[in-house]
Amino acid sequence: MFPQLLIIYLVLVNAAAFLLMLADKLKAKKGAWRIPERTLIGIAVIGGSIGAITGMNLFRHKTRHLKFSIGLPVILAVQVVLGLLVYLHV
Repeated sequence: MFPQLLIIYLVLVNAAAFLLMLADKLKAKKGAWRIPERTLIGIAVIGGSIGAITGMNLFRHKTRHLKFSIGLPVILAVQVVLGLLVYLHV
């Protein structure tokens, strides 16, 4: 039961991160109110790093900001390592 819930959670949080990147890009083009960077980073931290990285690269959004171009892959790497440690019960 737990693995299925984890997969559903990860799919949903990554979809949300992807859509937030799209929304922020569209708002940037219109000069509208933007989604705070801490929200974009925060959703990556809670498991949406793949969706955030995909959105960043696909929409060419925040790619010049080191906080995103380096920070998001680092967050993903930490998540992978932690996931492996939990999976291997270390």
